[in-house]
Amino acid sequence: MEIAFYSGSFDPFTVGHLHVIKESLKLCEKVIVGIGTNSDKKRRFDKDLMRKTIEKVLIREGLSNVTVVTYEGLTVKAALNNNATLLLRGIRNNGFDYPYEENMAAINKKVSGLDTIYIRADDYGLVSSSLVMEFLKNGVDISEYLPEEVLEVVMKSKV
Repeated sequence: MEIAFYSGSFDPFTVGHLHVIKESLKLCEKVIVGIGTNSDKKRRFDKDLMRKTIEKVLIREGLSNVTVVTYEGLTVKAALNNNATLLLRGIRNNGFDYPYEENMAAINKKVSGLDTIYIRADDYGLVSSSLVMEFLKNGVDISEYLPEEVLEVVMKSKV
């Protein structure tokens, strides 16, 4: 049984992230979404709030074999602590993700023994969480980029 650990800041969680989860379930029996901390970025949304919001999305989507956790520290340690057998990463269409992810996959394999699988973001690959927030700040409609539950949280925030 393959258990994938899908880590990220998910700040906020986008339809691209949801796409990666759904596609990975064609390969894995279970996905654990791990909301971590990126020391290079300041969080816009509380991790527990985003965890609860993602859980609502998963319930609406009927994805009972996906759980959400928050963690601190190394992703590989969190993955192993949650009994993951694989690391899961989404690849955007920007040409920069793959080389970076390959380096991380090699290091993670050396440290933990876990392999990494990639899911292409397809039509969602041009949009990142940061770009969604930049759109919002500049008055662009972001409703097509966020699940409705996440959109509600984002629109209520003063970020």
